[in-house]
Amino acid sequence: MFKRLDPFGNPNVGVYARATSSHLFLPPGLTEQNVADFREALGLEAVTTTIGGSTLVGSLVVGNRNGVVVADFVRESELEVLRQTGIEVLRLKSARLNAAGNNILANDRGAVCHPDLPKGAVRDIEAALGVEVVRGGIAGIPTIGTAAVANNRGVLCHPLTTDEELSFIKGALHAPARIGTVNHGHGLVGAGISANDVGVVAGSRTTGIELGRIEDALGFLE
Repeated sequence: MFKRLDPFGNPNVGVYARATSSHLFLPPGLTEQNVADFREALGLEAVTTTIGGSTLVGSLVVGNRNGVVVADFVRESELEVLRQTGIEVLRLKSARLNAAGNNILANDRGAVCHPDLPKGAVRDIEAALGVEVVRGGIAGIPTIGTAAVANNRGVLCHPLTTDEELSFIKGALHAPARIGTVNHGHGLVGAGISANDVGVVAGSRTTGIELGRIEDALGFLE
């Protein structure tokens, strides 16, 4: 299922929403229609929360079916909302790089993180998500979560990603990797898309041609 919408009037869907194969995290304040569209496209009921009082949930949370990693300024009440889902929750204790959704790309098979995350943080992420985590960026962008979006079927990467980087991403996430854009030519596809194995939500400016490449990259044309 595919939907195009602009949460809070902004086409950068991935900044606000985080979907995994088992959970959908949305900020409060979305319209009822937006929430319904997310649920329909991604096949999941929404868990509504802020992170540190911020609505930028997609930028601050990342996860898979085993757990979630969240920015360390998350409030205790927000942590409780996440824990009530029954999955492992990790506060990313890295003062400079704690925007977990921006700095980590993950699916149920693997994860890639910002190259400057310290070894201790990488080990903690591995424990929370239950997968191997490797460091790396693509297209000269270290904030891997903004430059790519992944599910268990495939990975869509920034259009300047090299063949060597695509091979690296494929090996790390154990899924095919391809390039594409969102929102009429924007390369930061991780910021513009929220996706899982069921469907995709992209900004309203996303063209039909872009949607076709997104479908192909994320394995919906198989």
